[in-house]
Amino acid sequence: MKQTIKSIIRTVKSVKGNSLAEFATTTALMATLAATAAPKLSEMSEGTKGEKSRNEIDKLIKQAGNFYQDTADSEGRGRLPGQSKFNIAVGGGSYNNSDASSDGIAAAKAASDAHLDNIMEDLGLGQGDGWRDYDGAHLNEWVSCFGTSNADAPLPAGVTGVIDNAEGTDEWKALVGGETLSSKFQDGHYVYTVVAGGGSGSDVYPPVLFVGDIENMTNFNNVLEP
Repeated sequence: MKQTIKSIIRTVKSVKGNSLAEFATTTALMATLAATAAPKLSEMSEGTKGEKSRNEIDKLIKQAGNFYQDTADSEGRGRLPGQSKFNIAVGGGSYNNSDASSDGIAAAKAASDAHLDNIMEDLGLGQGDGWRDYDGAHLNEWVSCFGTSNADAPLPAGVTGVIDNAEGTDEWKALVGGETLSSKFQDGHYVYTVVAGGGSGSDVYPPVLFVGDIENMTNFNNVLEP
């Protein structure tokens, strides 16, 4: 028995482990790797949010295209979500292009062009830098896709110039199966605006839809021109 105990002690003593210095070095190396990887992981997370936002905006645009074709078949002329008729704007001051007289058509085209100019500025395609911050200044009046007070996708606090269109909200929800699409950004929210169509006969022109995420409208937006 005594000999067995001595044999066990010799075996334990012969097992070589890591020294304290080696352990400290390994710990320091792991900390360095973690600190280096953290910004990259954060960047990947932001990139994933951005990709999700673009995909959902594209989905809304595609569904709106289907909606336009369906209403063209059922109503005689296509319109976009939130519009009561193809020549009624959504956002942009809610002007009306229904006057089909010569003077009315000219005035309507001017109103649509002014609306479009403001959108281009907000998207950074005009003279300014665009609406890059969710609470930044913007020229166009935008409309919430799913409602500013929707519990599943509320409008971030401090945002002005984003309004509601109850008919549009119902139509957007129907187009995505009754769901609410919510931006993955903390300060994100899906908004849209429709430049009214106008004219009559051979002079008719269709409405145009813009959809974006207010996290950064210059980076996250898409357009539908039927």
